[in-house]
Parts: sequence; C-alpha cells; structure tokens
Amino acid sequence: MTTAGIYDATPCALGEGPLWHPERAGLYWFDILRFRLHTRQGAETRQWQFDEHVSAAGWIDRDQLLVVSETGFFTFDLEAGTRTDLVPLEADRTDTRSNDGRADPWGGFWVGTMSKTAAPEQGAIYRFYKGEVRLLYPDVSIPNAIAFAPDGKTATFGDTARKTVWRVALSDPDGWPVGEPQTFLDQRETGLNPDGAVFDAAGNFWCAEWGASRVACYGSDGQFQSAVAIGASHSSCPAFGGPDMSTIYCTTARQGLSAETLADGRAHGATYVASTDTRGQAEHRVIL
Repeated sequence: MTTAGIYDATPCALGEGPLWHPERAGLYWFDILRFRLHTRQGAETRQWQFDEHVSAAGWIDRDQLLVVSETGFFTFDLEAGTRTDLVPLEADRTDTRSNDGRADPWGGFWVGTMSKTAAPEQGAIYRFYKGEVRLLYPDVSIPNAIAFAPDGKTATFGDTARKTVWRVALSDPDGWPVGEPQTFLDQRETGLNPDGAVFDAAGNFWCAEWGASRVACYGSDGQFQSAVAIGASHSSCPAFGGPDMSTIYCTTARQGLSAETLADGRAHGATYVASTDTRGQAEHRVIL
C-alpha cells in the first residue's frame, strides 16, 4: 500500500473539495465548517474567509472559480478576492448546506446538498448548467462521490449514509443523466463509508473512505485494486494533479473525532499527497 505524506499541515475541521487548477498549476481546497478556501503558494498557505459554508469549486479561467455555498453558486476572483452571485441553491433553507461537487465534461457542475446535522434524506443532487440549476436526485442524506468517467458516458454519485455509490448514463449533447442509476459500489457489508471520489484517465475510481484512513482504487467493474494510506482517520476527498497529473491529493477532517483520537499524534485535518503509477484526468472547465 502506498503511504501519503503531508502536503499541507493546516488542520481543517472538514477538509473537502480539492481542485487542481490546470492554468494556475496549484491545489485549492475548502474547510467547510470554517467557511474557508485554501491554497498553497510555495511554503505558505493562503486562505480566503467567507461568511457561510463553502464546499466545492470548478475553474472558469485562470483567475475565476465557480464556488458552491450553502445558499448558491457564485464566481470568485482569486486575484481580487471578490465574489459575484449567480443563482441560488436551497437559499430558502437554513438547515442545509452544499457538500461534494465536481464539473462535468459539458461545462456543467454537479453538487450535493445535505442537512447541517446530517438528518436523513434532507439533501439532494443538483446540476448547474448554462445558468440553470436543476434537481437531479432528491432524498439524499450525505451526498458524495460525484465523478465522471473519462469516456464521458457515465457519472457517479453516492450517499455516505447508505454506504452506496451509484452510476448513471449521460446523454449527448448536453450531459443530462438518462435512465435509472445502477449500484456501482455497495459497502454495506464491508462497513466502509464512501466519501469524495474521482476517476483517473484509465477509468479507475479513486474513493476516499471516511473513517478508514485511505483512498481506495476500484476498477470500472467495482472491484478493489489498491489503496493509498492516509495518515488521518477521516479521509474525505481526493484529487489528481501535479505536472503530469500522476499525483494524488486528499483532504481530511477532524469533525466527529474524539479528544483521544485527536491527541494520537496523527495530522487529522491535514491535506495529504502521494505519487501514483497512473494519471488523473484534468478537471473540466466550467462554462457559464
């Protein structure tokens, strides 16, 4: 098993949404519970503070990100540090927030929402596309594992509370899901908790497993292949990056850990990094 090292030691309460920006050649990630966006600049960590939960982003161009918050989608200028609101997302609900999300091959963006207390079936999966937000799947508890196969024909999404990841076919030319989702990973017997995930360029599915201190690699058939050991209990979301896209990063969290676990000498909440023998996909550009 490959063992990851620490990329950034900043202890996130709930690290999520890592994004390798191809035009800036850098990693961006969120601390959802502290309302922050992070990046590394040389040996320094840079942070942007928001006034609400922020959880996921896609890149629009070199300087702008599409960011999803508990109330909506907005563009964020990395140079100016300014936001421009676009469209709301469950803005009328104070009990929910955004969670995992990722840009799709058509320039859209899928994101999940959930209860701030993880109440059952209070969240959903949405897609932002050409200025419109459309509900895809309701009654989700903890939405995660939103990812897109390299052939552009399949999307995945999961519910950590149900320990299940589904896959669904995507239509041409606009990338909307078609047909009923089919079970891809059913971890109810193993007890594993699928969290954030990403496909590599070969079609393998890399999934952070909350509570298991690892990112597991599964083949396109759903069979386990290998894993990267993460030095924290709650691995939350992976992302490929680096000059040749063969580096894997993974956020982690301190949320829900006991005082005893937090004092065990491991870097819970840090962001981790490891080299792999595969290549990831470049993240898709968001088209407004």
